[in-house]
Amino acid sequence: MWAIGLVVVALAVIYYTHLLFKWRNPKIEGVLPPGSMGWPLIGETLQFIIPGKSLDLHPFVKKRMQKYGPIFKTSLVGRPIIVSTDYEMNKYILQHEGTLVELWYLDSFAKVFALEGETRVNAIGTVHKYLRSITLNHFGVESLKESVLPKIEDMLHTNLAKWASQGPVDVKQVISVMVFNFTANKIFGYDAENSKEKLSENYTKILNSFISLPLNIPGTSFHKCMQDRQKMLKLLKDTLMERLNDPSKRRGDFLDQAIDDMKTEKFLTVDFIPQQMFGILFASFESMSTTLTLTFKFLSENPRVVEELRAEHEAILKKREDPNSGLTWEEYRSMTFTQMVVNETLRISNIPPGLFRKALKDFQVKGYTVPAGWTLMLVTPAIQLNPDTFKDPVTFNPWRWKALLHFPTQPLI
Repeated sequence: MWAIGLVVVALAVIYYTHLLFKWRNPKIEGVLPPGSMGWPLIGETLQFIIPGKSLDLHPFVKKRMQKYGPIFKTSLVGRPIIVSTDYEMNKYILQHEGTLVELWYLDSFAKVFALEGETRVNAIGTVHKYLRSITLNHFGVESLKESVLPKIEDMLHTNLAKWASQGPVDVKQVISVMVFNFTANKIFGYDAENSKEKLSENYTKILNSFISLPLNIPGTSFHKCMQDRQKMLKLLKDTLMERLNDPSKRRGDFLDQAIDDMKTEKFLTVDFIPQQMFGILFASFESMSTTLTLTFKFLSENPRVVEELRAEHEAILKKREDPNSGLTWEEYRSMTFTQMVVNETLRISNIPPGLFRKALKDFQVKGYTVPAGWTLMLVTPAIQLNPDTFKDPVTFNPWRWKALLHFPTQPLI
């Protein structure tokens, strides 16, 4: 009997060894980059989710770059992925978006933000162009110049005064709330001071739970995330319906433009517009707040930078006829050292580990084959954190931009 059991065990070992070999050595027509696919299903996910302890490249990427080179293969949450830290390859792939590749996100992210289907908010083509256009229309340079700049100044004065009276504050938390409330007001007139709904708290819950396995069953973090998402979408849809049913509530904002464009853009439906607003609010809530929080960190650690910033801004104030007048566009454009600080912060504060794309068909690049259906992770921070490009790349040094920028004609944005 034991002999039969031994044979069964041996056959099982051989079978699973064969599956493991096939998983780690996928058959394709061409040459895959070097690398490891890890274990079936989980791949190298456990190594990937271990957070880094510095602002340098994620240790998962850096370790494999040293072992395999700038382009390597791996597997995350069961998906085969080609990781590229190569500037030329990344540029080539981004230039062929819509023909060779399309935008792609992890499953949980895609489900939360409706990134699937023809009218997904990351769709290439008409939808993508429209979303870019309407966003720039309300948050781009012209909008900043004409109306947004003084509103940002008022927002900062109000919140800085509030924080100063509170004693110690959680910088990331208060900045997140500030940025969210400002963006929500610009998009659909949200009044945080008088609203019963504290929407920023809802977004915090979503953020804390959506980076999880996409198991939408009661009791899981992802299920709670989806419930919070539905609550937010209902509120946004209710606001949209109020505007549609009562023209007196219109205020010329982002939502009103989307309503006007419903007449000409078929994909703008009462279900799609709330999704659109939901995604933009999340983008501002997390990315902008994280960058601004890092700015506070860098300034607190570099008093010399603070002194030069203070000198630049005091010089602007001395030139004013009225010291209490608001910030002008010309003053904004003249902040040369401030721009150097902004550029250096953006260079170091690479929030996402990379840009994700999905191959639409087999193609060759840099001597390797990218199979159709495979995911690409373009590690764009690799160029900013490359010691061959920037000396001491993880050191905060705004003066490194002095030779790279042409002042005073170069604007802040």
